[in-house]
Amino acid sequence: MLEEVERWLADRSWSAADRPLDQLLDLKRAAGTTVSVVLPALDEEATVGAIVEVIRRELIEGLPVPLVDELVVIDSGSADRTAEVAAKAGARVVHRDEILPRIPALPGKGEVLWRSLLATTGDIVCFVDADLRDFSAAFVSGIVGPLLTDPGVQFVKAMYDRPLGDAPGQGGRVTELVARPLLNLHWPQLAGFVQPLGGEYAVRRSLLERLPFPVGYGVELGLLVDALHTVGLDALAQVDVGVRLHRHQDGQALGRMAAAIYRTAQVRLSRGHLVRPELTQFERGPEGFVPRTYAVDTEERPSMRGVQEYGRRHVA
Repeated sequence: MLEEVERWLADRSWSAADRPLDQLLDLKRAAGTTVSVVLPALDEEATVGAIVEVIRRELIEGLPVPLVDELVVIDSGSADRTAEVAAKAGARVVHRDEILPRIPALPGKGEVLWRSLLATTGDIVCFVDADLRDFSAAFVSGIVGPLLTDPGVQFVKAMYDRPLGDAPGQGGRVTELVARPLLNLHWPQLAGFVQPLGGEYAVRRSLLERLPFPVGYGVELGLLVDALHTVGLDALAQVDVGVRLHRHQDGQALGRMAAAIYRTAQVRLSRGHLVRPELTQFERGPEGFVPRTYAVDTEERPSMRGVQEYGRRHVA
C-alpha cells in the first residue's frame, strides 16, 4: 500500500460514533447547510418503508433542526407497491421518467442517481440503497458528518461488514473479485476504501454536478475514480457504520454487474472503444446449456452542469 494511502487511512477513516448527532445539528444550523437523502428504488416494497420511517423518526422529526431537509425516493419503474409504501412512510416519491422528460430514461441505477440531482436541492446529497434491512440512521448521519465538520471533505463512503447469509465478511463478492483488484492495480490511491462499490455515500452537490454518471452498475466505481481525479484523495473519506444487511444477487446477476464495472474502469483507463460490449452467460435448459447474451452498459450521462434544465434552475 502506498504511504500516501496509509496516511489517508489514519486521517480520513472514522466511525459514525465520532460525531454525535447534537454536534452535527449545531454545525448544520450555524452553516445553513441543507441535506438531501435519495433512495433509488426498484421493486423494494419490503424494505423501503422501514428505511424512510427510521430517517424521518431519528433525523427529521422532533429535532431542534432536522439533519435531513429532503427525503426523496426515486422509483425507477417498480411493478410492486414501492411508491405507495414509500409515500405512506413519509418520503416524497418521484418517478424516474418525470425527471428531465425530454431525455428518454435508460435502465440502470446510475441513471436514477444522475436524474436525482434535478429532483433535489440539498447542498449535500446522500445516497442510500433501498434494499437495506435492519437499517440504522447512522448510515446517513455517519457519512454526512464529515461534510458538516470538515470543509476539506467532499465525498464520503460508508464502510461496513457485509455478511453473506450466516457467513461473516463474505458479502461484496464483486468488490473482492473485480473492483478491489482493479483499483489496487490502476488507482492505488483508492486502495484504502473498504467498500468502494457500496451504495451509501454522501457528496457535496458542487462536486456531483461536475461528474459524469455511468448509467448502470458501474456508477459507484465511476464516481469514486472521477472524484479522485477531480478533487484529490484528501477530499475523500470513509466512515464505519456497522453492518450492512441486504438482498444478495444471484451469480449471473453478479456477472453482469462485474462486466459493467470492468467496462467503466476500461473507459476511464483508455477512453477507448469496446469491441464487443456484451456478456454471454449460460443457463441449463431441458436440452443442455443455453447461452444468454446481455448488453453491457455503455452509456454515461454528462456532468449535470451541462444540462439546460439544471442551469436554468440555478439561475432562477
